[in-house]
Amino acid sequence: MFKILCIFCVPASSMDVISALYGETIEVPCNNGAAMSEDPQLVKWKYDEDDGTPGAILTKGRDPEEVKIQATNSYKDRASITGDASLLIANATLDDEKTFTCMVVTSADIKEYPVNVEVHKRPLPPQIKDQATELENGKLTALGECIAQDAHPPAEVIWSKNGVQLADDGKTIIIETVDTEDPATGLSSTSSKLQYAAVKADVDSEFTCTVKHRLGPDQTSEPQTFSIHYPTERVELEVVSKGPIKEGDNVTLKCNADGNPPPTSFNFLLKDQKETVVDSDTYTLLGVTRDSTGEYKCSLGDDDNLQDAKNISVSFLDVSLDPSGMIVRTVGGSLPVMVQKNSSGEVKVSWTKDNGKLDKQPKFDNLKYSDTGLYVCQFSMAGIKQSRSFQLTVQGQPTIKSITKILSNDGQHKVLTCEAEGSPKPSVQWSINGTNEQSSYIDGKLTHKITVVPTLNQTVTCTASNELGVAIKDITLTSLNWENNDNREGDDGDDQAKLIVGIVIGLILAAAVVGLVYWVYMKKSKQGSWKTGEKESGDLRGE
Repeated sequence: MFKILCIFCVPASSMDVISALYGETIEVPCNNGAAMSEDPQLVKWKYDEDDGTPGAILTKGRDPEEVKIQATNSYKDRASITGDASLLIANATLDDEKTFTCMVVTSADIKEYPVNVEVHKRPLPPQIKDQATELENGKLTALGECIAQDAHPPAEVIWSKNGVQLADDGKTIIIETVDTEDPATGLSSTSSKLQYAAVKADVDSEFTCTVKHRLGPDQTSEPQTFSIHYPTERVELEVVSKGPIKEGDNVTLKCNADGNPPPTSFNFLLKDQKETVVDSDTYTLLGVTRDSTGEYKCSLGDDDNLQDAKNISVSFLDVSLDPSGMIVRTVGGSLPVMVQKNSSGEVKVSWTKDNGKLDKQPKFDNLKYSDTGLYVCQFSMAGIKQSRSFQLTVQGQPTIKSITKILSNDGQHKVLTCEAEGSPKPSVQWSINGTNEQSSYIDGKLTHKITVVPTLNQTVTCTASNELGVAIKDITLTSLNWENNDNREGDDGDDQAKLIVGIVIGLILAAAVVGLVYWVYMKKSKQGSWKTGEKESGDLRGE
């Protein structure tokens, strides 16, 4: 710093310091920007040359328009003055780092206000150049160069791994930092080179360089990762196929090696068989069987001693069901059911009939029509499911279980019901014409109804038939007029019985009456003859 010599000048205060940005406009305040106590007659801005001699920039009189540029260098086109006497310098450069003095002339005094100007420049964003293509395990390698370009003052460069700053230890980490100055601009560029001895754990590590500068904020490069080369130390055999392995499956084996770059060939030891694969780390077993169960190994293609082994277990399930397919049996007969299974593990067995779950295995000692259906036996164990089935049909010739009649609610009809069993489904015929025919067939049981209006006492026949046979059953039906006259209700079979009993009783009573009359008549006849005879006899005796 140079002192300004002025015979009539009085230093106003200690020197002020201001900071400016490179390339921006510098505003240098006069009297630190404070208002003048008196309007100056003259304001002059000057500066110190490098050799200590003063250099003039401009002057300004009382008239705002009375500004005179005195500079003959770059300030001629870059300097101007504001209304409050502040000096403006456009396009700041490092050459503007100097002391500027504001000289104020008033009627009473001459004062000078020196201001020291510092010019700062924030560096460009950092970038890592000349990066290594790969790092070798344990070998000191030039990882890259980080450059913080065009700064003033020079920037600080920091290397980090996974966010943690690296420190030069002279062995596994070496950092060389160099500052260079551009002779044209005077700006500095900081170059930092990192040499690093990588380890296997650095495979996914992120390396960054951060530039710190007084203007802030910190600037960090894009993170970089590097391929780490290291030899294979361990292999691992992996069974890629998931879940329990069962017969018929394809099983893929994979040999994983921890080396980088990975090995290009592997040996797969399949029990007593050796298979070598090149440019691949997998081998597929096609259609494994229960005999495929055992130990499998893999190793490096050039080193069988570096290997790993895994046991593979192949699950299997053999089942059979007797009977199977379409089964036809006669009602009342029997049907044995046999289940056999052979497996590598515990098997769960369940049964369904016509998709409905059964509590246990069906047993057919006395076949019924209701046993007809589709039976499915399901077998399951880890990873395996199988099923076997049979369709059972129970057949029999028709049998009529009952034939009944009831009087309709309105008392004008009779409803006849014929209940039969048989399979295939029997057809029903009546010996009387009817209406409102209804029929249902469930589990071999047939119910057939008709509505009739009987006008005569008669016997009605129900006939049930299928391809296996015929069944016939009768019922006595009385006319509605008979029942209405006798004011009797209930079953016509009962009416008929009552009618027969009544006739028999009537005949017995009639016979008794005839016998009684005959007996009285005969008695009287005998009494009359005896009296006559007696009289005659008396008459004889009297004679």
